[in-house]
Amino acid sequence: MNDRYDAGAAGYGADQYELVGYDEYGRPVYRQIPAQQQPEQHYDPYAQQGYGYDPYATGRQQPVQPYDPYGTGDTGRQPPPPPYDAYGTGTHHQQQPGAHSPPYDPYGRTATGGQQPRTAEQTAYIPQQAGPVEEPVAQGRDDRDYRTEQFAFVEEPDQDSEDVIDWLAFTENRTERREEAKRRARARVVALVVVLAIVAAGGVGYLWYAGKLPGLSSSDDKSDTATPVGAQKRDVIVLHLHNTKKGGTSTALLVDNTTTEQGTTVLLPNSLALTGDDGSTTTLAKSVDDDGSSGTRDAIDTVLGTEIQGTWRLDTPYLQNLVDLVGSIEVDTNADVPDPDAKAKGSAPLVRKGTDQTLSGKMAVAYATYQASGEAQNAQLERFGQVMQAVLRKLTSDTQGATTTVQTLGMIIEPPLTDKDLGAFLAKLADLAKGGDYKTALLPVQSDGTLSDRASASVVKDVLGGTAKSPDKDAAVRVSVRNASGVKDNTGKARVVLLNGGFTFLEGGNASTAATSEVVYADAADKDDATEVAKTLGLSADAVTKGDVSANADVSVVLGQDYEPSSS
Repeated sequence: MNDRYDAGAAGYGADQYELVGYDEYGRPVYRQIPAQQQPEQHYDPYAQQGYGYDPYATGRQQPVQPYDPYGTGDTGRQPPPPPYDAYGTGTHHQQQPGAHSPPYDPYGRTATGGQQPRTAEQTAYIPQQAGPVEEPVAQGRDDRDYRTEQFAFVEEPDQDSEDVIDWLAFTENRTERREEAKRRARARVVALVVVLAIVAAGGVGYLWYAGKLPGLSSSDDKSDTATPVGAQKRDVIVLHLHNTKKGGTSTALLVDNTTTEQGTTVLLPNSLALTGDDGSTTTLAKSVDDDGSSGTRDAIDTVLGTEIQGTWRLDTPYLQNLVDLVGSIEVDTNADVPDPDAKAKGSAPLVRKGTDQTLSGKMAVAYATYQASGEAQNAQLERFGQVMQAVLRKLTSDTQGATTTVQTLGMIIEPPLTDKDLGAFLAKLADLAKGGDYKTALLPVQSDGTLSDRASASVVKDVLGGTAKSPDKDAAVRVSVRNASGVKDNTGKARVVLLNGGFTFLEGGNASTAATSEVVYADAADKDDATEVAKTLGLSADAVTKGDVSANADVSVVLGQDYEPSSS
């Protein structure tokens, strides 16, 4: 048990202690001064020996009542008390008389063997100062004092620690990688959504700007713009397809309206009435053969009010090569076309009727020039237009690439058009054709080769931006001449005679040999004109008859074997 120090109760005077320092709490620490004169009487708090004591330490033994702290009635004399320790417990070694008191141990420990060194911590506390509060020590308990530094802490092996650290690092890295992958995936999704939104917005904006947004406008209304039709800028080239095997030509105008960004192929029938170099009325087919490219181009400009920049002569072999260069074309064919090189009758057709038919160069030429028996020339002309639009869809939109294609064909380009000009022009049309901004239109021509008001409104004005100026019917009587006399020069001689008589000469070509000549009129109002023509040619009035007249002509003449130019 822990007892407080009491100088009176312990039997020690104040002069028995001296200050030796201060403990860790800042309290003064005293030590006991050993007695030199006489043996000390020690107090046994438990009175185990039954001795009395002299509370004043005078050295005289006082007769006292035996002290029995436990009430055992033992009145025997008590042995001198053991040294008093800090916790009120005495040692069990009997103090010999005259011996010095053992060193005072504030923690209640005494030396059991040889003299032990004293430390600053093994000092007594001041009187009237309570000692350290400790738990009572059970009797028989080991009094060894254990301190922290006396214990050794067992550490885990370094290898195991490294394994644990490696596992934690692996787990952490894998978790971080998963989180990073998730973040990257979310970033990609967000970026994709943003890009799609931008593309969609850009596409809608472009469609709106181009006038192709459904419900608002269509590509067909591109001519309806703020710019007047006549003020719109157009690039125009005339194209002549020459059939080198069967003869004859097919003509079309290739138009690039740079204002409305619309391309058009305008098909011109061969019966279109034109004014020749000599002022006479002729047909488009005859003008191409007689007046050549330059004269025909000027005549078309006069009739349609256009401004053609150049002429492109495309012979059928070059068309075949062009289709092969672009890699075949797709056309919705409207007829079965026989193979012109087939020897046996009943052979399979070279081109079959159907949708999205793939045509090679040879097949394209056969389809573009095909005219069935009894068909009008316009049917063949429309097939030619289909082939040309399909070629433009397959042709490259790159200017340099299109120019290279033109140069590869090896065609002779008629001035002022050059291969570079033609390549650049075709590249623009190809771009319009790929975008769906291209169409084909047939110029409506009346039976006499003149243009109607409908043609002027739908094609000449809207597409070409011109004004129709067909030759004046009242200017001169148009006479078509076919040579059936068997003499080639008779056609030329008849032409001179008719022109000198004030008539307009139209060449009708050659016909099978006929014995007699004929002068035919269609309208009764033209009978007098027909009679005048017969007189001019030196033919009898009996040759004049009513019947069918060739297109663009008021009177048709067939020169027979009875025609004698010298008599005219």
